[in-house]
Amino acid sequence: MGRADARRAQRRGSRRAVKSGGIRRLFTWRKLLGAALGICLLGMGAFAVLYMVVQVPEGNAQAKLQSNVYKYSDGTLLARTGQVNREIVSLAEVPKGVQRTFVAAENKSFYDDHGVDFKGTARGLVNTVSGKGKQGGSTITQQYVKNYYLDADQTVTRKLKELVISLKVDQKRSKSEILAGYINTSYYGRGAYGIQAAAQAYYNKDAKDLDVAEGAYLAALLQAPSQYDWAVASDNGKALVKERWNYVLDNMVDEHWLDAGERQGMKFKIPQTPKPAEGLSGQKGYIVAAARAAVQKQENVTDAQFDAGGWTITVNIDRKKQQQLEKSVKAKLTDKLDTKGRKLDQDVQAGAVSVDPKTGGVLAMYGGRGLTEHYISNATRRDYQPASTFKPVILAAALDQESQTQDDQQITADTRYDGTSKRPVKGSDVAFAPENEDDRDYGQVTVQTAMNKSINSVFAQMGVDVGMDRVMQTAGELGMDVKGLQAVPAQTLGSMGASPMEMAGAYATLDNHGKKVTPQIVKSAQKQGEPPIELPDAIGGQVIKRQAADSVTSVLTGVVDDGTAHEAVRNAEGLSDQQIAGKTGTSDDNKSAWFTGYTPRLVTSVGLFGEAAYARTDDDGKKAGKGAQVPLKGAGGGGRVNGGGFPADIWASFTAKAMGDPGEFDLDTDMGAAVTPPSPTAPPSPSTSHSEEASPSNEPSSPPASSDPPKESGSPSTPPPSSPSGDPTSGPPTDPSTEPGPSDSAEVPVDPGGDLPNGDNSLTR
Repeated sequence: MGRADARRAQRRGSRRAVKSGGIRRLFTWRKLLGAALGICLLGMGAFAVLYMVVQVPEGNAQAKLQSNVYKYSDGTLLARTGQVNREIVSLAEVPKGVQRTFVAAENKSFYDDHGVDFKGTARGLVNTVSGKGKQGGSTITQQYVKNYYLDADQTVTRKLKELVISLKVDQKRSKSEILAGYINTSYYGRGAYGIQAAAQAYYNKDAKDLDVAEGAYLAALLQAPSQYDWAVASDNGKALVKERWNYVLDNMVDEHWLDAGERQGMKFKIPQTPKPAEGLSGQKGYIVAAARAAVQKQENVTDAQFDAGGWTITVNIDRKKQQQLEKSVKAKLTDKLDTKGRKLDQDVQAGAVSVDPKTGGVLAMYGGRGLTEHYISNATRRDYQPASTFKPVILAAALDQESQTQDDQQITADTRYDGTSKRPVKGSDVAFAPENEDDRDYGQVTVQTAMNKSINSVFAQMGVDVGMDRVMQTAGELGMDVKGLQAVPAQTLGSMGASPMEMAGAYATLDNHGKKVTPQIVKSAQKQGEPPIELPDAIGGQVIKRQAADSVTSVLTGVVDDGTAHEAVRNAEGLSDQQIAGKTGTSDDNKSAWFTGYTPRLVTSVGLFGEAAYARTDDDGKKAGKGAQVPLKGAGGGGRVNGGGFPADIWASFTAKAMGDPGEFDLDTDMGAAVTPPSPTAPPSPSTSHSEEASPSNEPSSPPASSDPPKESGSPSTPPPSSPSGDPTSGPPTDPSTEPGPSDSAEVPVDPGGDLPNGDNSLTR
């Protein structure tokens, strides 16, 4: 082959190589790089257009803020809140060190950057598009722009506007102006917008008087105002805010804004007790706070969003009943306390909640001496023991489960138990031998007598007979918060925490024949321009059998007719012949005292709590800090404060005026109604066992003897239950099964506020 042929063959091979490698050459690195560069240039061009189009708007945050309006159930005005609590201060009025705490907390590069964190913004855009949540890493400038010029919506459009406006604001305004705008527009919790309001809310001082340690706390707050507010923070929240407080100060040292030696000597300063907003002192503040919390929980609304305003909230509070409850507390408690002459009287805190058992509406609420004096609402606090007001829950569980004693006898109102003090319970893996009040032995007694006289040993054994798991389950079904509590016999003494709101709900469920009642403060709520919010149902399904609930109600009439609440309730004007059920309670070391009672149409729980008004050391050398739980004994100038004293007096005074037409209990007591204590001549039970039924377990006991015996239980026309003695004027009869033993004294009548024999003890009644 000649040279010409060789050249032609080479050209043909080259053409084939070009064809086979053509596709590869289309995607060379040069072309890919060029494409990427083109996209970047296109993005830059789009951003340039966006930069020219988007202008810095007029500040509009304040113009959008509105009041929140609260109304009573009848539509009359309760309170108006939501006007922004803000006082603008210049940066010159804020100490330099305090200014730097905010920079150290949020944006250490603030003084050197151009107002935008591109990396953080890009991450935020990706998170927004992918639905992964809120962005992080915004600069102080970006946060100020969001606060003052824009809103908190998490959208791509809003984030791009924030980016552009932040760049322009950084060019047009000095760093000092931006920092001042940021600390003046941020929300700090407690209704405080801006550093001046925050300084007053947390440290009761002007911003100019803050020190670095205080400024570091306020700067730390901005990450989570509600969670980090020391007054309401959980243990975890307190740990987190202290961790962030340390983070802020350490950053200041790193930036050479704070001397390391000075930093080492700094201590965390606990903020002062919150102060209410103007116009919310007294009971109004407690009601508004409860209604606000309910709406925020239901709608998952943050403090800042709620305080933006526009809400109209109508509460279930009946204005007249509310006024009557306040008058009753004043007449029956506060007017009898001498807070100046007796320091002990300063420790007395009262809480009460009244509920309609048919609707679940909270008709009246007493939270304490007023928000200006006591920030925590005693109506909803859960840190005090309900004591013997828990005993009806045990009986409800027994009846609902048709439980039996250790001797296989079904538990009813006339089942007999051994009421010996300190008697060890039988059938429990956990040893427990509770002492009765004043260490009194009662011998063989019926369940009715045990409820009337609040005998601890009987109900401890009953709890074991039912099964403590089931008792605690029933408590939860009735509306008590028992999550995480151990199901042990000691719980029969009501040793868990509970609030008047909680106990009112549990007893309202009994009053409502076993259908769940969840107390509800809010009647309706609507934000301007939006439909009314959907509230949860206050009345639920059947949680215990009607017969069980009604039988407990029947038994609880005995506490009023022949038990620990008789004197206070039956002697009250207008209540001598009304149908009333209820239970007293006096907790461990007399730190709380209760009466929760009900008529057919009104349930009210009243609690008194011993809370140290000042730090002290008692005669035994025990120290108690301010706010610690302390005994009520001696308050009002008397002895032990029992549930049948001040709490029952308040209850009776309020109920007599507020109940209106009381109606009649419509009870189905096939599981065992209230029983008449045995007559003085009746022989004691021959059994030496801790339980024995005095009559067939499924038969309701015969009604008390009287000239006009009541009709059959459950009849709509059933009259008020008479005293178990059958003769209200003759006083309670003597039950031989409850006669004191050889070493006991005669039974001591309940004397509200008076000393009982043997001094104070750590028992429940």
